[in-house]
Amino acid sequence: MDAALVDRVRAVLALGGVPYAELQDGVQQVGLRLLEARAKGDPPRSPAAWCAVVATRVAADWHRARRREERLGERLTALPEPSGGGGEDARVLALAVADGLEALPARQRQVLVLRFYADLPVARIAEELGVPEGTVKSRLHAAVRAMRERLHTDGGGVSE
Repeated sequence: MDAALVDRVRAVLALGGVPYAELQDGVQQVGLRLLEARAKGDPPRSPAAWCAVVATRVAADWHRARRREERLGERLTALPEPSGGGGEDARVLALAVADGLEALPARQRQVLVLRFYADLPVARIAEELGVPEGTVKSRLHAAVRAMRERLHTDGGGVSE
């Protein structure tokens, strides 16, 4: 895609409600879909129009993923408190984990919650999010590493 087409795709994504921080990812998704169409031997007759349509779909996908993440968060907060009394230490750890989750980038938080709270396998997460399994694994690795670092530095008393 040339610079003018990239600008057009960014504008369509922005008008579709995709936040500024996510625009570059959206442009890359549109570019990837264009390459896939060409590789299949089915290049669009009008790349500018085709990219605009695909960009609107990418924006819609972004909103669907956001709603799915919000619904998952609502379900997690509605879960009952675990019984068995863990006492004050369990409450402090739960607050530290919640704080760490909020600090993660949205995509890392999403895969971490789906994997460890919803107990979904990597393949299912990839399918639900529409991304390759390797992407899920790398996001999950980065999220776990960030949470571990945060709990060890902020939590002080958390040990392995």
